[in-house]
Amino acid sequence: MDLRPFEQSPSGRLVRSRYEGTEYWAFVPDPLPPALAFDPELVRTLSDADRALGELAGLGRTLPNPHLLIRPFIHREAVLSSRIEGTQANIADLYAYEAGQIPLPGFRSTPLKSDVREVLNYVRALEYGLERVEALPISLRLMHELHERLMEGVRGERSHPGEFRRIQNYIGIDVPSATMHEALDAFERYLHTDDSYPPLIRIAFIHYQFEAIHPFLDGNGRIGRLLISLLLVHWNLLPLPLLYLSAFFERHRQDYNDLLFAVSARGAWREWLLFFLRGVVEQARDAVQRARRLQDLQQEWHEQLAQARASALALRLVDSLFASPILTIPLAQRALGVTYPTAQRTVQKLVEEGVLRPEAGVSYGRLFFADEILRVIEWKI
Repeated sequence: MDLRPFEQSPSGRLVRSRYEGTEYWAFVPDPLPPALAFDPELVRTLSDADRALGELAGLGRTLPNPHLLIRPFIHREAVLSSRIEGTQANIADLYAYEAGQIPLPGFRSTPLKSDVREVLNYVRALEYGLERVEALPISLRLMHELHERLMEGVRGERSHPGEFRRIQNYIGIDVPSATMHEALDAFERYLHTDDSYPPLIRIAFIHYQFEAIHPFLDGNGRIGRLLISLLLVHWNLLPLPLLYLSAFFERHRQDYNDLLFAVSARGAWREWLLFFLRGVVEQARDAVQRARRLQDLQQEWHEQLAQARASALALRLVDSLFASPILTIPLAQRALGVTYPTAQRTVQKLVEEGVLRPEAGVSYGRLFFADEILRVIEWKI
């Protein structure tokens, strides 16, 4: 590692350490918060972010059945956050895996099953975290628990799931393991201490700090992005988990990496904060559009089925599609709590109305796709 950018860094210090007989220098970030001067551009961008987040929060509070719409957002975040780490699975792959159908016939190149499992683990870790923060504050303990679920049964499973590293991951990049616990203790204290900085600024600080400490052998990026979503809900900035920044980070991956590095190298907090806040603005507006489109779609289908004199079961199944837009007859049977023939008739009604598309060329174990929902989740704004 070239030490020159870090020798005069205002964001941390270089420390000399030893690993497996090799001496090296590594960068250790200073405890949060840094000193920060607000200029007009930063104030204006923060205001834009607060306003966009407020609009999203207001929409979340008015959703008639918000839990049906949360799951598509969680699945989208899981796919995009995992894609930053190199997985190739998409939304349809993930839903098909949950329906017990991987490989997925008729789709583009089939992803590795391990890739889809990694994405599903992200879903489970995020859902677990959202439930857990109702009783447990965001803490090092919670990070252990999230990491354990993220790494379960996948290629990172040998990287000590649920444990902070005791050895170096990347020499000269990671905080040395001997110094890491001191840095983590300071990090946790900041999580639990109020200061005068606005919450979105604090979350941007926290994300940088976690990535700089890099406390796990694997999965640090995903846990770091997961913490953003949890903090937004835990600090009551959003009533529901509707905002995720992985799509923004993935679109601007080089800028994301360069700006995190620039904070360490030259204390470029202002540039990092502007980038982070612009991501909040962009993704909050994106989420509002997707949520409204999903709401509209749900209402359109309800009106269409009412005109077609469809049963109440058909309406219930339509609602369940927003949580699982790929299903089989047995899954519909389970969701509705009815007999197999009744589930079959209900699914067939949705096929006739154009809500579901049956998988072509398959009779046994056929999949049915709510293509409109999948398009809303996947389309690029």
